[in-house]
Amino acid sequence: MKYPVLTASLLFVGAALPAAMVAAPAQAQVGGIVHDPRNYSQNILTAARTLEQINNQIKQLQNQATSLMNEARNLTSLPVSTLGELQAQVEETRALLGEAQRIAYDVTDIKASFGARYKGAALTGPQAAMVANADARWQDSVAAFEDAMKVQAGIVGNIGGTKQSLGILVGASQSATGALQVAQAGNQILAVQARQLADLAAVVAAQGRAQMLDAARSAAAEAEGRERFRRFRGGN
Repeated sequence: MKYPVLTASLLFVGAALPAAMVAAPAQAQVGGIVHDPRNYSQNILTAARTLEQINNQIKQLQNQATSLMNEARNLTSLPVSTLGELQAQVEETRALLGEAQRIAYDVTDIKASFGARYKGAALTGPQAAMVANADARWQDSVAAFEDAMKVQAGIVGNIGGTKQSLGILVGASQSATGALQVAQAGNQILAVQARQLADLAAVVAAQGRAQMLDAARSAAAEAEGRERFRRFRGGN
């Protein structure tokens, strides 16, 4: 009769053990310290997120530093400048034009000179005056051709300086470290080209002046010849 009672007690204990195991919290105690796996996992996740935020902030600071360095390079001025040489060359050409002989590059002077030697009374006055005016016109033409040749010589002399300036600027543009240096080098190269165009305009003006004065001299000589022929025939 005792065996059934013992068996029932064992069954009761066996049934109670799983329930006790399920009801126990997921904790462990080691050396008096309670370890909670769920809390530990949460702490690790929080630490990982914090580390990721710190890494992102470091990357942002690095990007900002790189951007500032690039901006500094872009704002760095070109270490060379050919402006002084260009201005000196332009001034030399302007000075050569300013040395125009007999008739200057001036509207008032041109009107006065043509009125005195190339038309009107200058072609119909006394014989001595006609001879003097013809000689003055010849001197105007000779001086104009001389002026044109001096301007040409001065501009040819600038070719060496132009080559040197372009070499310096092209070298500087190739070694430029930022956008500002590239832009400044390009602007200076454009300035060299502008000076070359100014030289070309000066040559064209000097040559045109000489040709126009020679053509005016020929026209005046023709008109003067008709006047002399009229006088030779005794016309009024």
